[in-house]
Amino acid sequence: MAITLNLNGQTHAVEAEPGTPLLWVIRDELKLTGTKFGCGVAACGACTVHLNGDPVRSCQTFIEDLDGAQITTIEGLSADGNSRVSDAVQSAWVELDVVQCGYCQSGQIMSAIGLLSENPKPSGAEIDDYMNGNACRCATYQRIRAAIQRASEIMEA
Repeated sequence: MAITLNLNGQTHAVEAEPGTPLLWVIRDELKLTGTKFGCGVAACGACTVHLNGDPVRSCQTFIEDLDGAQITTIEGLSADGNSRVSDAVQSAWVELDVVQCGYCQSGQIMSAIGLLSENPKPSGAEIDDYMNGNACRCATYQRIRAAIQRASEIMEA
């Protein structure tokens, strides 16, 4: 099946079977490897991308459902039209040295941007609730929460 995707502000014509997860098109067809495979059942968050501005799990988002959609991966954040939030999140991540192994971090960042886009001043409990379902094998959850709070402060300044 031929489909045209708008990914990171660029149009891509791809060929994929119905039922193909967006994750595999992003990684295998378009060679963008920032979006990670973690579990394949939308339980870990490693494959999170933005679909029309909202975080979704690309391992369970199927290619045939994407006609006309705007998709942003970690590689496309600077061109996502939401640079105030994405820049603040990325700055906070670096400032607080959140990353340990790094495998889950693109999904964590994409989810954090989704949260701060909806709620620029979340409480600790709201952060925990929103980020639930984003697994970190290294257990950097405290640093992730602190970075989201710091990004909120950066956005407010």
